[in-house]
Amino acid sequence: MTPTSHPLAGYDLAAYETLGFFGRDPWWLVLLKAVFCFAFLVGTVLVAIIFERKVVAWMQLRIGPNRNGPWGLLQSLADGVKLALKEDLVVKGADKAVYVLAPIVCAIPAFMAFAVIPFGPAGDEVSVFGTRTPLQLTDFPVALLYILATASVGIYGIVLAGWSSGSTYPLLGGLRSSAQMISYEIAMGLSFAAVFIYSGSMSTSEIVASQQPTWFAVLLPVSFIVYVVAMIGETNRAPFDLPEAEGELVGGFNTEYSSLKFAMFMLAEYVNMVTVSAVASTLFLGGWRAPWPVSAFWEGANHGWWPMLWLTAKIWLLLFGFVWLRATLPRFRYDQFMKIGWKVLIPVSLVWLVMVASVRALRNEGYGFGEVVLYVGAPVGALLLIGLLRDALKHRKEPEAEAPSAEFDPMAGGYPVPPLPGQQLPPVPRRPSRAPKQLQDALNGADHSEGS
Repeated sequence: MTPTSHPLAGYDLAAYETLGFFGRDPWWLVLLKAVFCFAFLVGTVLVAIIFERKVVAWMQLRIGPNRNGPWGLLQSLADGVKLALKEDLVVKGADKAVYVLAPIVCAIPAFMAFAVIPFGPAGDEVSVFGTRTPLQLTDFPVALLYILATASVGIYGIVLAGWSSGSTYPLLGGLRSSAQMISYEIAMGLSFAAVFIYSGSMSTSEIVASQQPTWFAVLLPVSFIVYVVAMIGETNRAPFDLPEAEGELVGGFNTEYSSLKFAMFMLAEYVNMVTVSAVASTLFLGGWRAPWPVSAFWEGANHGWWPMLWLTAKIWLLLFGFVWLRATLPRFRYDQFMKIGWKVLIPVSLVWLVMVASVRALRNEGYGFGEVVLYVGAPVGALLLIGLLRDALKHRKEPEAEAPSAEFDPMAGGYPVPPLPGQQLPPVPRRPSRAPKQLQDALNGADHSEGS
């Protein structure tokens, strides 16, 4: 048998060629790129806050901010000044060092993940003050693991904020947030694994280069959907904003924070929104590549400074999705939210990951499309059919639930319990009304007339 070269054999070489463009910038250019990433995130956050309030107001038929600046466009700046000038209170029972450190730990990792986001192709360098450089701060072979690591560090800030406040409700909010973010990071990591298997690299610049001519959102739709749901849960945004559910936790983990410390938590939330949107654009939406209608007739769309425009547009499209969900969906219950993560997203991601790995292995061995569909699709279809039949038979054999007894003891077990469906509360003894009979008749008549 004649030995054949492995189809993924060129990936490592291509990755090393791409990574060779990094690490050659002078120190002042590295510093300039870092400042640009910071300024891009902060500027996007300032615009995103007023954008969210305006769009939600428009969707809910309200006016929205319209006082500070023309059309209320300076509302974000006014909010920042207000938070900076508010009194900085520290709870007596708080652990002072951890209490001050928690907002910093929460905010810094949100900025760090943006260091490996490519704004343009690594090989098509641009000129910055006469120096040729790629439109990316840095890149390395395990950039995806770096993104996951920085995202996981931000959890410590929220947990430490809830614990160090020395109060019950912040502690409950911090515990909720830790369980939520850890659960959804598992699904997020599994969606990353599918991208890694399909592209053959963990380098962000190489992943974007692999999305030619088709984006991974089309090739890996399940991974894209799982990541979109996971990134909403990861950022504690509605409808998954359980750590700061006002009706249950009085604000959650940041209840005891004020002034600039509270502003840092708010900044971290919005920076995380921008960061996860940039990661989604990089991994699934072609990154800096122009969309198909533009790239089809304009050859220069993916060269020079233009790629920055396409990446920014994709980030804002996903930010609009965040705002749209907040204005549309009510908040989930905590048990529903955790059920989605552990019983839906993670099993679906595992099955999808096995399918992607099988397809890639068969394709690498030279099997055709029909054979891949037969070997992978047939077992999956059989499993789905068996599951559907099992559920149908289970519901058919399930006996009818016995109706609970009409007798109800509200103090069963020694403490008040609510009635089950079908049970009725015993009549509550009431003293006779002292109102005159004419007034009672008039009230009863008014009630009947209103009901009719």
